[in-house]
Amino acid sequence: MMKRFLVVLKWCLIVWGGIALLASLVLGGFIAYSLGPGNRNQTNSASVKDVRFVLNWCQLGEKRIEKVVNSYVSSRSMTGDHLDAYAIKITHLDMKELVVSEDDMHDHWYRGDKLPPLLSEAVEFTSGWLHEIPWFPEQSHLRTQEYYVYPVNIVIHGLRPTAVDIIFIRPSDKMVFYFSGKT
Repeated sequence: MMKRFLVVLKWCLIVWGGIALLASLVLGGFIAYSLGPGNRNQTNSASVKDVRFVLNWCQLGEKRIEKVVNSYVSSRSMTGDHLDAYAIKITHLDMKELVVSEDDMHDHWYRGDKLPPLLSEAVEFTSGWLHEIPWFPEQSHLRTQEYYVYPVNIVIHGLRPTAVDIIFIRPSDKMVFYFSGKT
């Protein structure tokens, strides 16, 4: 009876040791990723290749990118919290590309001073991050007729956004601003 108990105890300890080893490897990997060189904030290091998705998402096309004026890509937390923002200068823009009839059910551009309520909340979400990206337009500017807004992704909990991907364009100087944030 005692021998059987010792065999069961031995196997329990082996299993427990395996679980502890696996947990240690996962925790060590997380710490190495969090503190490692690959998970750092990157300022003004984005290339045209890195930001081309922005113009492709809003159907303007990557071929009109002139240069990346500013960029900020934050480190990622384990839950995916982040802030990514780009300021992109484009070569040309026809205002007809931004105006879509209101009965069109597809994603389209909205003028900054005529935002639907959910998109207005998403634009408001960006204001909490501006201390990290001082070159990004302020709320008071984004909500004017000078800007157009293209929603890509808005995640809400209750009635408040917790993650947002939005593209802004200022036609007057052909500047495109991309914001992606998650809390």
